[in-house]
Amino acid sequence: MNNPFARLPEVPSFTVTSTTLADGAPWPAAQLSGGLPGGRDVSPQLSWNGAPEGTKSYAVTVYDPDAPTGSGFWHWAVADIPAGVTELPEGAGDESGSGLPEGAYQLPNDARAARFIGAAPPAGHGPHRYFIVVHALDVAAIGVPADATPAYLGFTISGHVLGRAVMTATAETPA
Repeated sequence: MNNPFARLPEVPSFTVTSTTLADGAPWPAAQLSGGLPGGRDVSPQLSWNGAPEGTKSYAVTVYDPDAPTGSGFWHWAVADIPAGVTELPEGAGDESGSGLPEGAYQLPNDARAARFIGAAPPAGHGPHRYFIVVHALDVAAIGVPADATPAYLGFTISGHVLGRAVMTATAETPA
């Protein structure tokens, strides 16, 4: 599967960077699942700029389309990040969302935990890609319940997205 976001309607792109990882590189150990050696489930630092005019909020998602589920695996979803915020610190996605700006909230990931969960591809399954996406939205509040799924957030975002900033990380667990 190529970039799953390439199947969505085309929107302007903007830039997302990270001091935690380089685009296209493997996740650092801290961003791996706590069940793997060195893994600590720490969300990456993210900064973005160049969002389209009219942006009223952002959402951030981390998605693995290579998970052996038929629907991929959502590792993190954050909604209602105010338009004036252009950075999330490393670790913002802890259980309390301590590094998130006021008004932003985390939705339960596919492990049903409202926090960042690190990469943990099945042993021997091959390389996995993780799409870290900042979505620029035309509404200040997306109106998705805090207990909704990231897939539902993505569906709702599709009607409000002004732009998208994408970077990828990779991970592989040897057999």
